[in-house]
Amino acid sequence: MCACILFLALSCAWAGRARSTMNDAQVVKDFEARVSSYLDLGKKQAPTPKPTDSPSKLVEIHDQIAEKMRAARPNARQGDIFTPEIAAYFRHQIAATLAGHDGKKIRASLRHAEPVQNVSLQVNARYPQKVPLQSTPPTLLLNLPRLPRELQYRIVGRVLLLYDTQADLIVDFIPDAVVSN
Repeated sequence: MCACILFLALSCAWAGRARSTMNDAQVVKDFEARVSSYLDLGKKQAPTPKPTDSPSKLVEIHDQIAEKMRAARPNARQGDIFTPEIAAYFRHQIAATLAGHDGKKIRASLRHAEPVQNVSLQVNARYPQKVPLQSTPPTLLLNLPRLPRELQYRIVGRVLLLYDTQADLIVDFIPDAVVSN
């Protein structure tokens, strides 16, 4: 009898864990599909620019790409890519990483970055000029879905944002994604 109850309890726990993993996999797949759609839109609007060493030409190229992406996504808003389910997944991954073995190192790395205060972020807007482009600690990146080379994760204060390097645009963001202790 006890063995049967133990077997049922373990089976339920395993099923719950499998369901959770399946849900995580579905969430990641949804995120990847949304990222892919964004990139497809970008390829239609603005082909990959040719390499150049001219700073003024680079600024001009970024401006053109940004303008085309804004025109292609006139109603873009926070949550288009980081839906509530996807944002919850990211918050969980970030919290688990910060609570893990390398959590202290990651928090120290984030604290040593230049402080960011009172920054207004908007989807489809340029990355704020006066805000340093803080990199995301590699140990944190290991626990987030991989991104194509055109996009990067960036941390601004407690916000995780999806940054388009070609257009210098904020694609989407998650408020209060990075909670430090």
